[in-house]
Amino acid sequence: MTFYAGAHIFLTIMITEVIATTPMKRPKRLSATFVNTVNVPGRYGDGRGGHGLSLLVKPASAGGFSKSWAQRIRLDGKAANVGLGAYPVVTLARARQKALANARIVSEGHDPRDRADRAPTFEQAVETVIDIHAENWKDGGKSAAQWRASLRDYAVPKIGRKRVDRISTADVMEVLLPIWATKRETARRVRQRIAAVMKWAVAQGYREDNPAGDAISAALPKNSLRRQHRRALPHAQVAAALERVRASKAHRATALAFEFLVLTACRSGEVRGARWDEVDDVAATWTVPPERMKAGLEHRVPLSGRAVAVLDEAREISDQSGLVFPSPTGRVLSDSTLSKLLRELGIGAVPHGFRSSFRDWAAERTDVAREVCELALAHVNSDRVEAAYRRSDLFERRRDLMQAWSEYVDCT
Repeated sequence: MTFYAGAHIFLTIMITEVIATTPMKRPKRLSATFVNTVNVPGRYGDGRGGHGLSLLVKPASAGGFSKSWAQRIRLDGKAANVGLGAYPVVTLARARQKALANARIVSEGHDPRDRADRAPTFEQAVETVIDIHAENWKDGGKSAAQWRASLRDYAVPKIGRKRVDRISTADVMEVLLPIWATKRETARRVRQRIAAVMKWAVAQGYREDNPAGDAISAALPKNSLRRQHRRALPHAQVAAALERVRASKAHRATALAFEFLVLTACRSGEVRGARWDEVDDVAATWTVPPERMKAGLEHRVPLSGRAVAVLDEAREISDQSGLVFPSPTGRVLSDSTLSKLLRELGIGAVPHGFRSSFRDWAAERTDVAREVCELALAHVNSDRVEAAYRRSDLFERRRDLMQAWSEYVDCT
């Protein structure tokens, strides 16, 4: 029996390997089943009578495959490609309808890409894409404003009036090259935003490729500029910085907000937007709602003894706004308020840098497990398998960690 069982396993492995290395058979004509299951990159035509329709299968950056429709047409004796949208938004049946409609337009001597209901300009497409994403941007319009500003300054002057189906990789290069070497981060963001607009154009069937995608990576020069990390203090200097802020003449809510930021290792926006109804005094816990978190997930913050004392001081200046650290006008403190305070006091760091100070301290001065430190910073686990198995937020272990950090930096 052992022999037969081993032989069975061997044959199973051999058959699996043969299947894995056998090229996928191209059908004479596409079927809904084939379109749904094909998992080998390539271009698959719809055969005779398909009016040049084909399915493009490419590896997706997030894993799996992306599938989109394209049509090969001839205009004045020259071949041209027309994008018909992405699968499964555009089904095989719908792609065939579009291909037939385009074939009729070509037979009448017209270019289907010139139809008034197709291909908006890049500038028009930008607004459409911003509107689509705006609902998920929980920052009061800040992201939308940044998108518009960066594309207005760098992309729109060069490609704003061009239709999205006529923009080439060369056009995108013309936008990026002038700033690629000198404004690396800006250029990176501009490219990402152009790519997002082009992906939308592909999904809508206006084109079949993304001219700001992988193809442009090899064409752009290698950038030797190193990314500048946000300035942070060595953890041994954090206590002195806190002492300097406490002794300053800063607005009291600003000084308390900064100390709370350091003690909780939270982001500036999370602290500045903190509200009293998020604080559980009995449990000494502050719960930040998903809409104010970078990852969009609720974050429970264990409060150390000193953090609780900071909140007690903040209650003395509380107003009707419900904010823990209100500005003099009763609104959320500006995102530049804490940065300005540190500059004026000559503290060589930015608010976000104190998260790095905390992380360095935890790594160098404690034996706390890495996952506890990462959860304290509300970092999302990029390992999906590990994240799926770890259901706990290790809250009590984090409470001990935050108390130890508080004692390390507290000079009161």
